Amino acid sequence: MIGRRPLLAAGAVALARPASALDLGPLALPVKQDDTVAPGYRRDVLVRWGDRVTFDAPRWTPRTPDPTAAAAQFGWDARVLGIAVPQQPAADGVPRAILAVAHPTVEAAMAFPGGQDQPAAAAAMQGVSLLNIERQAGRWVVVDGGYQSRRLGISTLCRVSGGGAVRGVLGVGGGCVTPWGTLLLAEGDPGFWQARLGGLDPAIADGSGYGFVTELNPFDPQSVPVKRRALGRFAHGDAAAALSRDGRAVVYLTDRRVGGFLFRFVSAGPATAEHALDAGTFFVARVEGDRLSWLPLPDGAGPLAAAQAAGGSPFDAPSGLGLDPMGPRLLLACHGSPARPAGHVLEFSADGGDDGGAGAAARLLFAAGNQRSPQARYGAAGLPAGSAWPENPDTVTVDARGRAWIGTNRGGRVGQQAEGLYACDLAGPDRGVPVPIYGAPRGASVGGAALTPDGETLFTAIRHPGAEPGATFDRPGTRWPEFEPGVPPRSVLAGLVRTAGGAAGG
Repeated sequence: MIGRRPLLAAGAVALARPASALDLGPLALPVKQDDTVAPGYRRDVLVRWGDRVTFDAPRWTPRTPDPTAAAAQFGWDARVLGIAVPQQPAADGVPRAILAVAHPTVEAAMAFPGGQDQPAAAAAMQGVSLLNIERQAGRWVVVDGGYQSRRLGISTLCRVSGGGAVRGVLGVGGGCVTPWGTLLLAEGDPGFWQARLGGLDPAIADGSGYGFVTELNPFDPQSVPVKRRALGRFAHGDAAAALSRDGRAVVYLTDRRVGGFLFRFVSAGPATAEHALDAGTFFVARVEGDRLSWLPLPDGAGPLAAAQAAGGSPFDAPSGLGLDPMGPRLLLACHGSPARPAGHVLEFSADGGDDGGAGAAARLLFAAGNQRSPQARYGAAGLPAGSAWPENPDTVTVDARGRAWIGTNRGGRVGQQAEGLYACDLAGPDRGVPVPIYGAPRGASVGGAALTPDGETLFTAIRHPGAEPGATFDRPGTRWPEFEPGVPPRSVLAGLVRTAGGAAGG
């Protein structure tokens, strides 16, 4: 594990800062069956588990799940990946975009009556939803049955770069929209799904077609996704994409294990929508003190073994990645480890303002954990002791104004406070002070964030509400969001909007 003492010293300046300049103030996030929304904001439920994604999706029947129906519906779990904006505005002047949401997991106890696993239905409930969104009557909405709306799953035909084909995207837990106009889907560890679904298809049991980063054109519903060999095959946590100063594609990747690595891929040639990720050089990060160096790995080598041999730095379960569009700065959410169970968020500023450069300055943005870190004394930063503070940061997004949005994830474990979504300034007097905007219902986690081009709607995902340890389909920890007898809790794509209008965060 990398040591945090130098990074803690760099981040501790936030303790003496005044309250944040955000339009958000101190907010407790109590554990309860309903969610918590910051004063001055409204939470809109946009899409729920079982709602239709494609125009021909059947009605949701949770007590009799049907794999064919599930393959056209919003999945059981949810994690926001990003928003793809068309390069050319629509002829009718209506702002439109494509919102990508991953469905990483399906927990049998919560997804199926009686807790009896139904592998074919579970396979259909995972994958990715691409949703048409547009601005109507002053607000952003999901277009019901939009013509570009699409479900990717275990039946999706994919090409493999360098030759070959495979059917299915499996266990996508992260991803991003790229500057060259594509969408990257980061598949996690296929081992769990292999054991669960191997009886359905020998190709799934083999597993060699999974654990890739998959690329596709989000605007073309007929596009065939491509699994990119050059980005390595391992249990990816997340992906973030940028351009180097000379126009090459740069992709950052996390290896989401305790002691996992941070990787970077730099393409051999200029970034294009078709060939940006065909070939290039893989690097692993080594952090020493307040410096990050990128160490090149041998071409064609297995990334994990090569990173270990090269002396890459192990991190505390490196998970979410966020790139600052205001400058060459990468944020890394580390979920935590036995040594530092609450996790932290790190900041890397590329040397010379170039994501393709040899290194970066490294410092701590904040240490997570209610009472486990120096920042637990955040009363000095203008936040009273009753206000929530992040634990186990899992996702991070940086908006066009240079502000980070961090989602937490304890995997359903119920703690002293609810899981939350936090805003955090990256510069100025309030740098490194995360301020809560939203608290999830009992047993739920927060699955990422993305802002609309005008910044007025903050999309986030509320993952597996009610799925606390010991809970089941028939006895969940909550029945959010409907609270109707017999209706199971449902993961939700939500929009957070200022009631007075204007950009989220103020």
